[in-house]
Amino acid sequence: MKKLLLIVNPTSGKKQASRYLSDIVGIFNRDGWDVTVYVTAEQGDAVRLVQERAVEFDRIVCAGGDGTFNETVSGLRLSGQRVPVGYIPAGSTNDFATSLKLSKNLKNAAADIVGGQPVPLDVGRFHDRHFSYIASFGIFTRTSYSTAQGLKNSLGHFAYLLSSIKEITSIRSYRLRFTLDDGQSYEDDYIFGAISNTTSLAGVLTLSPKLVDMSDGKFEIFLIRRPRTPLELSDCVLALTAQDYETPMLTLASSSRIEIDGQEEVHWSLDGEEAIGPQHFTVENLHHGIDILVNQGKKRLPR
Repeated sequence: MKKLLLIVNPTSGKKQASRYLSDIVGIFNRDGWDVTVYVTAEQGDAVRLVQERAVEFDRIVCAGGDGTFNETVSGLRLSGQRVPVGYIPAGSTNDFATSLKLSKNLKNAAADIVGGQPVPLDVGRFHDRHFSYIASFGIFTRTSYSTAQGLKNSLGHFAYLLSSIKEITSIRSYRLRFTLDDGQSYEDDYIFGAISNTTSLAGVLTLSPKLVDMSDGKFEIFLIRRPRTPLELSDCVLALTAQDYETPMLTLASSSRIEIDGQEEVHWSLDGEEAIGPQHFTVENLHHGIDILVNQGKKRLPR
């Protein structure tokens, strides 16, 4: 019998994964899957489980937020196994699921996994860790891992916006240099930066789907310079709203490998989970690093 590992984060979002657990398991059972359910209890559970037991299963599915998916992908990469992964988005924001156009209805998402086919996607290696869709720093970034879970559950996406507005009153910049694989280098004081494989950045900003290919072996690098005048701040906000990336306040480029140099350690977010970026490190695109189950009859990946 086909074996499926179902990882459930019971605290993600409004605890929908727990509420619909029997329905989700039933959908997989009726398709002939022998389901092993593992409910996470603390951070790092999914990484350890998948790393140790991936070899035992034909499919691995996680039901939770982007952080749960991050742990699942990280564990799979560390295991050395090539097992297709399914994602049932049950978090507060679900940036990655939004980019993939996955159903936010948990039962429909499970059914799409049953009817889906493995599609290769790129994965990021950040120093000695992995990320599935984004590594970011600066304004909006702390929000993703510092907003209280209770606030996320009760207000959802609005909770991120509330916390982000608070950050605007105390904007801090970071002097960093980004060197791309073509030798191009960018150095300035940045209030936000993202190395991403997604159309949704930090739950707040967006990139046009026309610019994002999630399996081309490259990341998009998006940087916001520190505004030094009210006019620059206004220009920055207008450019972000209009998705106009030609303004001098913004930088948008792409690369498969990025070397990052700074004057201090910087707090980053990897798929919403906190990470520390040392003064010098490298971010690398692992081309077709995972296979994700997508029902291509109903869903289409960005470009």
